[in-house]
Amino acid sequence: MGSRVLGGCRALMEAAKANANANTKVARQGGGITKPVPVSPQLGKFLGGVPQASRSLAIKKVWEHIKLHNLQNPTNKKEICCDEKLKTIFDGKDKVGFLEIAKLLSAHFVKTG
Repeated sequence: MGSRVLGGCRALMEAAKANANANTKVARQGGGITKPVPVSPQLGKFLGGVPQASRSLAIKKVWEHIKLHNLQNPTNKKEICCDEKLKTIFDGKDKVGFLEIAKLLSAHFVKTG
């Protein structure tokens, strides 16, 4: 009887392992915010002339630009002071809030389908 229980556990473990491998393959294909989608010409130019980008890549590149050019307000870290390059993708605004970035970028991702 003991071997029957262990045999059942092995079967369950193999099924779980197979399911985990299947889920990993789906994640690697890219979906959601990691899926490359067409972007507006303004965002494409900001990202280096690319026609498609993922949301996560766009946000990462915006933050790299902000940090590289020291555009965060030193007294209020939640505020970003836009340079000319950021103004092209942030509707010409001089300043944007930390939480506005994703919302403002959203308009640059072309809806398909």
